[in-house]
Amino acid sequence: MKEYIEEIGQSTPIGLFVNGEWITEASEKFAVVNPATEELIATVPSCTSEHAKRALDACDGAAKKWMALSPRERSEVLRSIFDTMQKEKDTIARLITLEEGKTLKESIGEVDYASEFFRWYGEESLRLGGEMRPSPSGKHTIVVTHQPVGTALLITPWNFPAAMITRKIAPAIAAGCGVIVKPPKETPLTSMYLAELMQRCGVPDGLVNVLTTDNANALTEVLVKDQRLRKISFTGSTGVGRLLLGSAAHRILNTSMELGGNAPLIVCDDADIDIAIEGAFLAKMRNAGESCIAANRLYVHDSIYDEFCSRLVERFSGLKVGNGLDADVEVGPIISRKELDKLQAIVAEAISDGATVETGGTTVHEKGFFFAPTVLSNVRPDAHILDQEVFGPVAPLVRFKDVESVILQANDTPYGLAAYVFSRDVGKAMRIAQRLNAGIVGVNRGFVSDPAAPFGGMKESGIGREGAQDGIKEFLETQYIATSW
Repeated sequence: MKEYIEEIGQSTPIGLFVNGEWITEASEKFAVVNPATEELIATVPSCTSEHAKRALDACDGAAKKWMALSPRERSEVLRSIFDTMQKEKDTIARLITLEEGKTLKESIGEVDYASEFFRWYGEESLRLGGEMRPSPSGKHTIVVTHQPVGTALLITPWNFPAAMITRKIAPAIAAGCGVIVKPPKETPLTSMYLAELMQRCGVPDGLVNVLTTDNANALTEVLVKDQRLRKISFTGSTGVGRLLLGSAAHRILNTSMELGGNAPLIVCDDADIDIAIEGAFLAKMRNAGESCIAANRLYVHDSIYDEFCSRLVERFSGLKVGNGLDADVEVGPIISRKELDKLQAIVAEAISDGATVETGGTTVHEKGFFFAPTVLSNVRPDAHILDQEVFGPVAPLVRFKDVESVILQANDTPYGLAAYVFSRDVGKAMRIAQRLNAGIVGVNRGFVSDPAAPFGGMKESGIGREGAQDGIKEFLETQYIATSW
């Protein structure tokens, strides 16, 4: 028996998805709440260790059947997933907005981005090559091939319920790995929809399994101890990533980590103000600022600081905040009461440190977890707010006078995920970009994500890359065969 989400106008199962079957009965369940209304959307089963073992069993058998298909057949399945996600874009987008809160426009954009990973890796799966060459001595032949790394645990965050999952599933199954998806407890419903969609498109039962839980530590502990698990791919906070790396170390597990960020955005004295304002808006306000690549520290040259500040305030103050399902809403809610309270505390501390609230700075609406788009001016370079990953619509502005000092400030963080530079002189912007300790740098652009580009960070922002050719390599092992004939 299946339970369904009725709000999206289509039968969408609610349950654990193991070996192609839906499991709705469980001794423990947890609530999924709409952050815009604080209303219950669904109660979701919390998996047990037995479910985890069944998922591992399923991955073993399914991966063998999957790899018995020709590369072309597997590629066509991934292409079918892309096509079907595009056809059902509006339904998936509505579901994302219901459980995560972002606007429908943003959710539709997320589905476009998320689906593209299946088209991209369907094509990449046909280009997985090897190498054959003579040894330097000329006496032997060196053959290099690539094998699937094995069953992978994919752990994703709540802020992009579709994209964070497809960015991992698509390269994993393209490489030939069975996967166990552990979606976030805040936004597990989109993963269930996608699991059923993939099943309809021809993904073999057991290749993709979804285990929901409100006790992630217990689940990962069971899986990590099992010899059949060979890979962990995690997107989330640096703190949790550090714990997972510690657990993985005991088994020498292959790991990919896309962790926290604290992106600087640098607006040079010669920047085009129109482009810089729009770029800063996109880099800061995408998904109400709840993004690991959001601009958290806005460094603006002293000569244009006042104009930039006033225009950004104008841009922020005119935004309509509300339920993302409403067509005219431009900024949705924060994900939870806990995160909203944290945001309030961060802004209050910034004010006590001397910052001035130019617009926003408060919660809005009695119901739901809403925070007004906020611009803080007069932020000191050593203010504590600049040391934190602020997951919300808060833009702290810092003055700078010379490029050398701002590069030092931008790099003065343990994080190194994303950064942004704005200047009419592209050569100058590129020279600054190359000196920033960030895995991703936007030059005169506030939106940088692309399935065809490598996504990942330096320093404590992660290990490995997702997207591009790099993403599929994260799920492959290199094998060297020494031959003589």
